[in-house]
Amino acid sequence: MAIERIKTGERASAIVKHGPASGGGVVYLSGQVAEDPDADVQEQTRSVLSRIDALLAEAGTDNEHLLSATIYLRDIANHFALMNEVWNACVPTGHAPARACVEAHMARAALLVEISIVAAIPN
Repeated sequence: MAIERIKTGERASAIVKHGPASGGGVVYLSGQVAEDPDADVQEQTRSVLSRIDALLAEAGTDNEHLLSATIYLRDIANHFALMNEVWNACVPTGHAPARACVEAHMARAALLVEISIVAAIPN
């Protein structure tokens, strides 16, 4: 089984692919945050999901192959329903991953949502 790291920095890789050299396998995405941290939680969620879509495409997969999602919200009581409105519109019907959503202190005060994804890579 091969491991391929893409967009690797000092502390993390944006994408880690694991699987046979012939194709298939699993892709792990680092937690993604919004490009515009001054936006509201819905705009931040759209931005995060757009970044995830681009990384999944780079890894050879898409949001119909999501296996797991971990969602971190700065204020779960006030942002859970708003984030879910965007999430529900972006995840294809019938392709919802296993998911956890927790409240978390974020690395920067302006960040309202961070999402980490695991997806299958089709053959």
